[in-house]
Amino acid sequence: MSVEMDQEHVQAMRQLSQKMDAHAVRQALSVDSVPEESVARVLVLYTGGTIGMVVMDKDGGYAPKPHSMVPKLRSLPLFHDDNVAKKIMTPEEQERFLVLPKLSTQESSRVAAKQKYYIMYEVVEFDPLLDSSNMNREDWIKIARCIESSYEEFDGFVVLHGTDTMAYTASALSFMCEHQGKPIILTGAQIPIYEVRSDGRDNFISSLIIAGGYNIPEVMLCFNEKVFRGNRTIKYDSSSFTAFTSPNMPPLVSMDIDIHVDWPAVFRCGDTEKFCVHTNLCSNVGILRLFPGITTDTVKAFLQPPMQGVVLQTYGSGNAPSNRADLMTLIHEATKWGVLIVNITQCSRGNVSAAYATGVALENAGVIPGGDMTPEAALCKLSYVLGKAGWTMEMRKKMLARNIRGEMTVHVHDTSSIMDHDLIEGVARTLSLSTRAEVGSLKDALYPNLLCAAAKAKDIPAIEKLLSSGADVSAVNQDGRTALHVACSLGNLNIVSFLLGKGASVHLKDNRGDNPLIDAVLSKTIPVINILVQTGARLPWKSIRIAVSLCCAAATDDLETIRAWHAAGADMNSADYDSRTALHIAVTCNRKEIVKYLLASGAICLAQDIFGMSPLSVAQKLGHTDLVKIMCPHGPAPEQATLPNSEEPAAVE
Repeated sequence: MSVEMDQEHVQAMRQLSQKMDAHAVRQALSVDSVPEESVARVLVLYTGGTIGMVVMDKDGGYAPKPHSMVPKLRSLPLFHDDNVAKKIMTPEEQERFLVLPKLSTQESSRVAAKQKYYIMYEVVEFDPLLDSSNMNREDWIKIARCIESSYEEFDGFVVLHGTDTMAYTASALSFMCEHQGKPIILTGAQIPIYEVRSDGRDNFISSLIIAGGYNIPEVMLCFNEKVFRGNRTIKYDSSSFTAFTSPNMPPLVSMDIDIHVDWPAVFRCGDTEKFCVHTNLCSNVGILRLFPGITTDTVKAFLQPPMQGVVLQTYGSGNAPSNRADLMTLIHEATKWGVLIVNITQCSRGNVSAAYATGVALENAGVIPGGDMTPEAALCKLSYVLGKAGWTMEMRKKMLARNIRGEMTVHVHDTSSIMDHDLIEGVARTLSLSTRAEVGSLKDALYPNLLCAAAKAKDIPAIEKLLSSGADVSAVNQDGRTALHVACSLGNLNIVSFLLGKGASVHLKDNRGDNPLIDAVLSKTIPVINILVQTGARLPWKSIRIAVSLCCAAATDDLETIRAWHAAGADMNSADYDSRTALHIAVTCNRKEIVKYLLASGAICLAQDIFGMSPLSVAQKLGHTDLVKIMCPHGPAPEQATLPNSEEPAAVE
């Protein structure tokens, strides 16, 4: 703490802060006030693996040691800065969270367009800690549910995982996590982070920075200064720090001196549903690799019930021996009796195509082409699709052939945009820019503002042109605002729906700490608020700040603002610094309609402010008998009532 305070005073202040939020606690305890938008919160799930292992025997063998990671991380200055923790966190938060050293202005500008100086993170350790070779579907489900239960509280998620099956877990989570709007990053190490030589330190810190500083709504895998799409990775080297690669797709992020994000390549779900996880995974799936001379009996045994889905690894661009009528007949029979078979290549790079007659023969036998999916992605996708109980067989086949999480390359004709060629190149010529890097930097600078301008002008064709030429739908301008912020501030449902359909993030906060939902509330547009909440938006303001706005609305008879806050999920019992609620103010100002609405929305007439007054007692003292009857339509109120999360009953005068 920054001032001397005796224990009794500290205890009194903490009791006073029971109804206050974390920001108010920081002020009361003289903790430095840090803008909320400059702090990111990341949840770290430590499942096991080499990254956290310690030497457990005299021969130098590594093994996981329960409950040792957090104490060790606290002792390493790279992973925890105690001075920063005291500056930005309450005492309770210091017990729960660790925090990276403050990022410099230069570094934070590399982390994100909107600066994040502080990365706070909480480590949740699994019990037992697992070697990734022992991972199974139940462990994938456990990880997914942990993320789901904490999704609203954190800005991003990091999963510490063993390397052997990390690509499988990354692929599985990419399908299990539906309507994802926040980053989930898996990482690990070839050497534990506590060793003098370790790749784990860079992998872990890089993952924390990306998870906290970037809004990349994908499941990713971070290793050796590269961040890959999770369902595009394979482990291809067991003895190198470059353990993982993405054979058919470049990295999403390159962690060089500057951090480079391939924003046009970021996969966005583009729907308006809340985040959820699908945990019903089919276990009756497997991988069958063809080889010269494979017998019919081998294939027949593999395709027998209870097998429901098979990843068939074929030669080259998806070829199988078409002169083996026995095999083709058997495969055709299996697809007819309901086994889903997906064809992928045995090659590390390349995709399945019907360029040869041998490939056409498989498609004619009912085999589904799997494009350039990795074996890990194809297997996990089969398990996910077969677990969708409400899907018909035709729907499952359709979804297996479709790119649903960025797991396969979709080949489309290259299209040019007038925005790209006329405007960008015209400005580049004016500024005497010539290199590809310079023109790329110009696009990064112009696109966010052009998107915001197009949203303000309600010009959907212009937005489409910008997106088709490589603009990021969630790109932020110099104020940290996106096109979705602008559309919500105007209350334009058509533009908002269009942007959400293109994958715009409802979670991004501008430089004031406001997400698009705040803009929608301030514009008092209920339909826009509803679609944002449906998509998973949550109010970023502290309850005490919301309470001030509600109280002001009640004082000025602004029922529409109160309706907007309620639609956005605000608690109508939020209290200001004097513990006064909007109902207190509405009663004091004799706002009958607002009192009725607040009561119908869950406001409590017995909530006491810091002076011990409830809205009911205020109405009684002021002689507002009509309001007393509204609050107590069935006669006198009970003598005592207890508020939610309150330890003491509130007495009614």
